[in-house]
Formats: sequence, structure tokens, C-alpha cells
Amino acid sequence: MLKGGAASAIYGTRGSNGVIVVTTKKGTKENRLDYNAYTTFDYATLQPEVLSADEFLAQQRGTDYGAKTNWQKELTRSYAFAQKHSLSASGGTENSNYRATVDYRNAEGIDVRSGRQEYGARVSLNHNAPSKLYSLGLNFAPRYVNIRNADYGSFEQGLTLNPTIPVRDPNDPTRYNTIQSGFDGRFNPAERLQTELSGTEGKILNYDGTFKLNILPTLSTQVTFGQFTTDNFEFFFRPSTSTFAAQNEGGMNSARRNYRRSDQRSLEWIGNYSLDVQDHSLQALAGYSYQYFTSEGNEIYNRDFPSDALTYNNIGTGLYGQIAGRNDVRSYKDDSKLIAFFGRVNYSFKDKYLMSASLRREGSTKFGTSNKWGNFPAASVGWRIGAEPFMAGQDWINELKLRADYGVTGNQDFGNYRSLLTYTGFGYYMFNGTYYQVYGPNQNLNDNLRWEQAQSFNIGLDFALFNSKLTGSVNYYTRRNKDLLGNYDVPIAPNTQTQTYANVGSLDNSGVEVQLNAPIISKPNFQYAISFAGATNGNQFVSFSNNTYQGQPFQYVVGLPSPGSPGTAQRLEEGQRVGSFYMLKSAGVDDGGRLLVYTKDGNIVPGNQATLDDRQVVGNGLPKYTLSLGNTFTYKNFDASVFFRSVLGFDVFNTRAFYIGTPATQSNANVLTSAYDGSKYAKLTNSVTTNVLSDYFLERGDFVKLDNVSLGYTFQFTSKYARSLRLYAAAKNVLTVTGYSGGDPDIIPINGLYPGIPTNSDNNGTRQYYPSTTQVLFGLQFGL
Repeated sequence: MLKGGAASAIYGTRGSNGVIVVTTKKGTKENRLDYNAYTTFDYATLQPEVLSADEFLAQQRGTDYGAKTNWQKELTRSYAFAQKHSLSASGGTENSNYRATVDYRNAEGIDVRSGRQEYGARVSLNHNAPSKLYSLGLNFAPRYVNIRNADYGSFEQGLTLNPTIPVRDPNDPTRYNTIQSGFDGRFNPAERLQTELSGTEGKILNYDGTFKLNILPTLSTQVTFGQFTTDNFEFFFRPSTSTFAAQNEGGMNSARRNYRRSDQRSLEWIGNYSLDVQDHSLQALAGYSYQYFTSEGNEIYNRDFPSDALTYNNIGTGLYGQIAGRNDVRSYKDDSKLIAFFGRVNYSFKDKYLMSASLRREGSTKFGTSNKWGNFPAASVGWRIGAEPFMAGQDWINELKLRADYGVTGNQDFGNYRSLLTYTGFGYYMFNGTYYQVYGPNQNLNDNLRWEQAQSFNIGLDFALFNSKLTGSVNYYTRRNKDLLGNYDVPIAPNTQTQTYANVGSLDNSGVEVQLNAPIISKPNFQYAISFAGATNGNQFVSFSNNTYQGQPFQYVVGLPSPGSPGTAQRLEEGQRVGSFYMLKSAGVDDGGRLLVYTKDGNIVPGNQATLDDRQVVGNGLPKYTLSLGNTFTYKNFDASVFFRSVLGFDVFNTRAFYIGTPATQSNANVLTSAYDGSKYAKLTNSVTTNVLSDYFLERGDFVKLDNVSLGYTFQFTSKYARSLRLYAAAKNVLTVTGYSGGDPDIIPINGLYPGIPTNSDNNGTRQYYPSTTQVLFGLQFGL
């Protein structure tokens, strides 16, 4: 893993968030056959607890429809089962080798509909010329996937529905019951998951080939060509028996097919030169990279088919699309290119003084005419202090290295054509009895759109002490992201749209990272090692403006959804930490069950009497500390591991308690048990302050998690027919210790610009929910 700016800058835009270098397995001269298999069982954990039917009626929450429905139980499996099998064969000769793998996986989701079935293969072929003049490599990996989608909205609906409503129609148990209420509209979530089809059929093809020519012992050149293609055919079908269709779509069945294809082709040519003269060592690299991306797709939608039998496989028979002026067919295609020239020089003197410098000049078709190219330099230095003569007497120090690096990376991770003035269709209009497609501008021109840059500086110390009984590193880093890409509000005149995609804003990050490794016990039959990692992170939004776009020093973000109009939960502000919750400050609850808040003058008033000017910074959702602790044990043929993880120093907005966690929640909707268990949320009994956004619903999100536990045993064979057999068991997400009352805080996002609160794809707040799970795994690895 390459996180430093100097290490990742040579990779260009692909290294803007760090680089993970993956080395795939290759064959050897020894012929081998390996079979791996495992099964998993996932169990829902830390689920929200809502009132049962009896509790619902006892609290007079709504109408009694006569049933006792546990909606969450109707939507979830008792456990989700998954299995995976893989078979690998490898072998070769002195100059050639191969490795081939086939695998199959079938996994259920914790909800009754979702799942994933896939199978694929990977073949790796490598050949070295006997003369060592050249070498060839080929990798080929096809994959087929069938996905059945989960539906987060159904779980949220299940939490809020009256538990006395039956799942099935009492008058006709063969049909599902028609739902007349619900936060997310009138639909039966059990019916949606059991009868509606939603998913994707996908094909993935990934291959690459490499030719390397060894011109001299110290000079080589290499060419690599590769292609990565995905074809996804999404499907959806709602039958004519659907109660949702009866209430909202005229009782018509409906279907949709979406075809999405993306293709990436790449060509890379690099040259390597090395030179060693006495105490001097030099390595130089130069190269060229070309990538071409295409994306295309189409969509068809229709309703009112003569039969449900063919589901989404005969969309043309629907009568809905035959009405004049109605067109539910769409298609698109776009492309982009990314070209780079790069070079790097590494130098060391006596293997003690290390230096490296690189430069990548990268061009992208996504940017404005005069800004398509960017330069991304990097440099690093290192000093192996432990190799100095004056350290010779320090036997307790085995290695000590001081290093520093600086690098710039670029970001072009956004859609195509954002710098151009583009047009789109604005519907069909009739003229003289004929429908015509009308076009108009849908995006502002921005010829100045340019690379977003991240400037990173890192200084660190690597060490090995006490005969390497303690190894690790300490790093301090700073990172400035400038010319941030995003939509910026602009006036309609002279613009045609209210927003322009532009480079506006700067963001600073800094922190300390510590890694420690220690083999505590190293006996012939027993070994115990411990590893620790910890990090702090501080950041600050520097600016929302530049020379072209001058804006206010803050932005209100993360608008919360209905019911009601709660407003925004956070504010991004210059000079402040990202993730600041900006809302009313709670002053408790009065005798009438109303939420009390502070005004800007320090007075205490009921929440519904406060104004927007009374809001203030009341917390932050960005963690200050992340910690992990790994423990590995081996005893003879046994192996075990225990891994802990912790995130500390951040606030979480309990969205679920805000909407359905108090007695003041709208009638005929179910609520969390916290509404009547004597907790602080049970005190909010007055509906006049139901939609008042305050830190009354902020909680500490800190947690310590027993993340992973494993135990295995390996049988070693001396037979020529078998090498080894390893049996193992593991558990994930075993235990969570937290003061957060809203379930598992680990499922709440804590990265990006809006940490500490659940958000949707539009970066607004969401009530949608999906259970976290504890996983139990059993597996085997058999080598022949």
C-alpha cells in the first residue's frame, strides 16, 4: 500500500487516494492443485427495536387491524447463507509457467430477496526466453454475475408500519394486504421483496499482455496492453397483482431493462535502466501511458403487459408505451482519454542516503481547452541512520531510517463533457399534428475547468529495535486539496443553468500515523505476535472561493427528508473542521414534553419558537482517532487470530430516533422502544417540536469492535498425492461496545465531506436502513 505523495504521484490520477499494489499468483516449476472452499452464515445484529403489536396498542399508537406482525422478521432471513469454491492448477518448467483458477460463489443477502451468484476463471501464462533476451506474460479473467438487489426503503418502511396490519389480505390470503400508510409511501414491503424482480446480469472481461525486452543487463523495455470491460443488463419487474401498482399505477404491471457497458483500454510502455558503481546506485524509469474509456447504455420501460408470465422479457407488448407522445426509451454514449508521460530516478549512496524524484505530465479530455494537461512532481529523501558508523555500538537498534517526501497528484474522477456547453431533449411537443423533440442547453460552459490537485507532505521514522522484537513506523502527514471539483451556484444571467461545474475551494488534512509490530513469544512450538495501528486526523476547509467564483464563507449541507421540513444538519465553513453539525443547541425538555433550545442570546425557548439564526456548531462527525490491534497465535499446527478495531472522538446524529424514536412521532406509525422506555427520547411527548433539529439527537459514535476471530488447524502430509489440509473457522463483527443507541455506529459513514450522518447519493440525509450482520465462516484449504 502506497499512501505517501511521492510514492503515489508516479501513478497519476489513479494514485490520488493512494495506491494498492496487487501481485497476482503465478505458477512455479512444481505442479500443484489447490481446492479452497468456505461457507458463511450471516445473522442480523444490533437491529432497531420497535414496539410489538401489544405494546403498540397499549400506547394507543393507532388503529388495531387485528394482526400481530413483526415486519422486520417478514423481511429478513433467519440467516444468510453463502458458499464459495475455487480450484487452482499451476505448474511449469524452467522457462515457462502457468496458473489457472476457476471459482464459483453463491451468497444470500440478509433480506429475503437479495443475493449474488457468480462464477469466473483466471489464467496466467508466463514465458522467459532461454537466452533471457525477452519474456512474455498473459492474464485472462472472465466473470459472470447475477445480482438480486436489496431494497433499503423496504426495511425503513417495515420499521414504521403499524404492527397490527396483516401482511396478507384477510379477505383473500392469496394476495398481499393493501397498505394505506407509511413514511415512504403506501406499499407493502414484504410484497415488494417477495414479488418484485430487481437485479443485474453482468459479464466482466479483464485481460492484459506484457512483452519485456532485456536490451542490456542494465537496460530493459516493456510494453503492456490491457482491456477491462463490464456489461451489465439491469432488470426490474412489478406484477399486475401488486398492491402498489393498484394504488399508484392503475393496476398495470411494469418492467424495465437497462443496459450499461463500460470499456477501458490501456497501453503502457516503460523503460528501466540501472547502474551500480562502487557505493553509488542509480535506477531510472521513463514511460508513456494511454487509456481510452467508453461508456454506453440504453433503457426501455413499459407497462400494461397482457401477462405477467414473461416478466421483463417482452417489454414491447406493453400497451402503456403505445400512447402518442409517450416515450420511455433512452440511450447514451460518451468517452474520454487519459494520456501521460512520466519518469522517475532513484539514487542511493552506500545504501544509507536515498533520494528519489519523479514527474508525471498527464492530460485528460475532460478538462477545458487550455487546461487539459497537468504536471505532477514528487521527491523523497531517506537516511538510514542505523547504518551510520556512530550507531555501531547501539546493539538495541537494528534499523533506524528517517524519511520525508512531497508529491502532487491530480483528480479527474467525474463525468465526461462537464467543461462543455451541452444540449439535451426537453420533451416532445405537438406541432401541426406531429410530435417533435425539443432541445435546449442543460449545462453551462466552463472552459477553465482544470485538474484538482492534492499536495502531500510526509515525514516519518522507520525502526527495528531489540533484535527486531519491536518494529514499526511513525509518520506525520499534511495534505492540501486545492481547486476542488464540484457544482457551484451561479446566476442565471449570463448563465443558462443555476450551477456550473468548476474548481472552487481548498481543504487541508493533517495527522499522525503509528504502526507497531512485536513478536512477543517466539518458541519452537508457540508463537504470539501483536500489531498495532493508530492514526489521528485533523482537517479544515480553507476556502469556498477563488479568483473567478466568489461565494459566502459557508454552505449548509445534508438536508433531512420528510416528514416535516427539518432543514439541514451540517454546515461546511471556512476555517472549520469538516463534519460540523450546525443546528439548535438543546436545553432539555419542559413539563409539557416540548424540546427546549438556546437562542443566540442564551435564552431558553421551546424549539418551535427558535429561528434559523439561533443555530450553532454543536458537534462534529469526523473521528479524531482510529485504532486497531491484531493478535496472531500459532501452536504447533494450530493458528489463531484476534483483531480489534476502534474509532473514537466523533458524534453521530441518531436519524432513526429523530424520526421514529419519540412518543411525538405521527400517529398510526410504529416507533422505537426508546420512545417509551424512560430514556431521554421518551420525554419528547409534544408534537409541536417533532421536526425541530437539535443536538438532543446527537450521540457519541465511539466504538470498540471485536472485528475478526479465526482458528485453524493444518494437517501436513508426506504422501505424494496430497501436501496439506487446513480446516478453519472465523467470525466477523463479533462484538461491538458503544454508547450509541441507534444500532451499529460502524455502518454510518465517517469519511468524505459529510461524516457522522447517513446520506444518500445526493449527499442529503436519509432514513433508509439495512441491517448489519455478524458472520460465522467455516472453510478448508486442500493442497495436492
